[in-house]
Amino acid sequence: MLNELQQHARALKRETYALYVAYRDPRTPWYAQVVVACVVAYALSPIDLIPDFVPILGYLDDLILLPLGIALALRLIPANVMRESRAHAEQRAQRPTSWVAAAVIVAIWLGMAGLGLWWLTHTLLR
Repeated sequence: MLNELQQHARALKRETYALYVAYRDPRTPWYAQVVVACVVAYALSPIDLIPDFVPILGYLDDLILLPLGIALALRLIPANVMRESRAHAEQRAQRPTSWVAAAVIVAIWLGMAGLGLWWLTHTLLR
């Protein structure tokens, strides 16, 4: 079951990236771009139509509104643009993940946090 959920998550990630690529394509009509922007903004927004803490209904809007918005966006985007966008998203998904780059970025953030704490303690102790 975990493997199936991981596959669905990867597919959703690719489809979301494909929508982003289609959004940026000049052949995508402006009204489709508006719908894609609204769907992505709603998906990423911490503010929901129905708050998530409301039992059952809180998650129902995410389970109904987001798929409907994605379906509408997919209908408005020309099929050839979406096909090319999906191919581009699939190519991007095939690229290897650079764990070294991720480790370097984490090290930089930890170093900056350490410097910040050092500066803060030395400033307050003087």
